[in-house]
Amino acid sequence: MSYPPPQAGYPPYGGQPGYQQQPPPGQYPNPPQQGYAPPPQGPPQGYGQPQAYHPQGQYGQQPSFQQPPPPQGHSPYPPQQQQQPYPPPSHSPYPQPYGAAPQGQYPPQGQYPPQQHGHFPPPHQGQQPQQPMYGAPAAPYGAPPAQPHGAPPTMPTPPSPGYDPNQVARVDLSGQADALRKAMKGFGTDESTLIRVLAHMQPQELPTLKQTYHQRHHRSLESDIASETGGYFEFALLAILRGPLQQDVWCLNDALKGAGTKESLLDDVLIGRSNADMRAIKTAYQNTYRRSLEADVKADLSAKTERMYLMILAASRQEESAPVYPHAVDADIAELHRATEAKTGTEQLTVCSILSNRSDGQIRAIAQGYEHKYRRALETVIRDEFAGHMEDALVRMVRSGADKAMRDAIALEECMKGPGTKDERLVERVVAVHWDRQHATQVKGAYKHRFGKDLISRIKGETSGDYERILVAMLE
Repeated sequence: MSYPPPQAGYPPYGGQPGYQQQPPPGQYPNPPQQGYAPPPQGPPQGYGQPQAYHPQGQYGQQPSFQQPPPPQGHSPYPPQQQQQPYPPPSHSPYPQPYGAAPQGQYPPQGQYPPQQHGHFPPPHQGQQPQQPMYGAPAAPYGAPPAQPHGAPPTMPTPPSPGYDPNQVARVDLSGQADALRKAMKGFGTDESTLIRVLAHMQPQELPTLKQTYHQRHHRSLESDIASETGGYFEFALLAILRGPLQQDVWCLNDALKGAGTKESLLDDVLIGRSNADMRAIKTAYQNTYRRSLEADVKADLSAKTERMYLMILAASRQEESAPVYPHAVDADIAELHRATEAKTGTEQLTVCSILSNRSDGQIRAIAQGYEHKYRRALETVIRDEFAGHMEDALVRMVRSGADKAMRDAIALEECMKGPGTKDERLVERVVAVHWDRQHATQVKGAYKHRFGKDLISRIKGETSGDYERILVAMLE
């Protein structure tokens, strides 16, 4: 059975005309989801029948299983069937019950395009990976799995909006530039105008806005913002003006400069990124600071933690269009178990190598297959077998594959829970989420489900003044 060719990447935010060098037709991902709909709880298309998504409570909580394990020699995975994307909600922005389709909302079969994960062999008919020739060097474990003979080529994921310097909005933003200048000219500052203009500015529009501001007023927009505002309000506005790529570069420098390393900030920027985005980040870092990112990581870190981040920086992940083969997933599951629970001591770099090289879809299949086979969540295993920065990084890898919206919802709550608010990290994470409007909607839904409260109301309770207003505006 043949499936449509794989697709990857994201369309321009808002779908506005005027963007240059867009990917050819057919390279965009699945239709964007409205409201929070958690990812499928079965392996990706071609790996098995998806099951209804059930909330996990606390991440890593051991699940309860209603059926005994399958007999020895039988596959634990259901027959392969075509997966349907989540339907848009009808009235509430969140599905009720969680993970289940609202009654009567699924359209007739065939009206949603299938998930685009590439071509997959029919059940029990897929070819095994071609064996290397005798005497050929063996690939290190954790390297991308061998492709079956005749497997379709995978399509690279294009850079996200804002990560390709050639993606610039050729639109007239003179009105916005003049409004910003008027808001900061003379005595006092009109903060409401700054928020209104900048909170929803698209990544491709920011270079045009800054250039137009300079041409019309012979001034730097960033310098004017810095001189007319202050505190975390200024911090948020400047983070927006940098755009997603330069903001990532700024955060990486902040994480690596001075004494000590902010590993959690490295994780926020680097983990779960596409190969194209990772290459763009490394190039921009080199161009900005005249140093390679890898060299700065080596200078700041050491031992196995350094090697883990170098694996991440290699930009060697499987593309999201790569097929998810059951035999490759099973091999990864067995190797992860052998390297962790099945022995005394943990082969840390084996786990790092597997998770840093697999696509999100493959990690999701591995995590679900591991839990099915060994009756323990993979995240729980990582929590038990690792500690410190490596533990946090590996947990983020698993969450990135399982559910990016839930990952980001939890990360935002971590900035606000307990005494005091981690304001800089809260700003950085809200700015990172807000670039993708569809993802921001998903994050708000995931937060509501996980914590039982509205994300915007939670932020209002932790912030105040113009600082509160800019964060809320970005998420509305």
